[in-house]
Amino acid sequence: MNRPLLIQPRRESVEGQPILRPLPSAHCRSVGPFVFFDHMLATDYPPGSGVNIRQHPHIGLSTLTYLFEGELQHKDSLGSDQRVQPRDVSWMTAGHGVAHVERTPEALRRSGSRLHGLQVWLALPEADEDCEPSYSHLPAASLPVSEALGVRIRLIAGHGFCLQAPVPVRSPTLYAELQLESGATQLIPDEHRERALYLLDGEALLDDQPLPRHGLVVLPPGESYTLSACTGCWLVMIGGERVGPRRMNWNFVASDPERIEEARRRWALGDWPKVPGETERLELPR
Repeated sequence: MNRPLLIQPRRESVEGQPILRPLPSAHCRSVGPFVFFDHMLATDYPPGSGVNIRQHPHIGLSTLTYLFEGELQHKDSLGSDQRVQPRDVSWMTAGHGVAHVERTPEALRRSGSRLHGLQVWLALPEADEDCEPSYSHLPAASLPVSEALGVRIRLIAGHGFCLQAPVPVRSPTLYAELQLESGATQLIPDEHRERALYLLDGEALLDDQPLPRHGLVVLPPGESYTLSACTGCWLVMIGGERVGPRRMNWNFVASDPERIEEARRRWALGDWPKVPGETERLELPR
């Protein structure tokens, strides 16, 4: 049996929001279609402050924002203007090019708020890299949930654990939130070729090995495991089929580096779809 690979996340900050980022890593560039994984650490924002991620571009990927606490306002160049609440799915497919903004809603900015959640990027299959951009908002109540023997599983996207989520993914995908009561166990089957577990809180064993908190544990293909909760614990699982080698530069993902260079050139020149009502934007990093 091959051993799981542990990816320790690096600490980053996105416009002042502290995050942990295990993907991409020098040791693991992707898990299934997932090429980027940000854990937005629980952060308290006093009145008059909040998240403000200014207008920025994407190509060749889908973004999925999933919050545990707090709210974000999503606006994009398609005209979408959506308030995203805990355990909603905010799903944006960039295709050949989209811009968006994410910020704390004005009412919460005035009152003060707390934010905690995840944002992941999924690379698009090569045939879909130049598709038309789109946006979908799926409220928390629309996501399938199973509960049995002290284990609660909410499927965020894709399929797994005998559940199917309504998110319009473009390739075989698994993205699930797992909550286990102390003493509960859950089989982690090999139904997807690539899989990884991320322990958000609590203590758990994978077979007989402790899972590290805030570490991404990448599982070998073809192996099944038993997840055991030593205390109440809370995890997410990602996986699916890899869509192929991808280049990533800033907010751009592509199979062909020329697409990235063209996107960088267009954004630098201002030749890009704009988010209605927005004037501020993020500039290309040097």
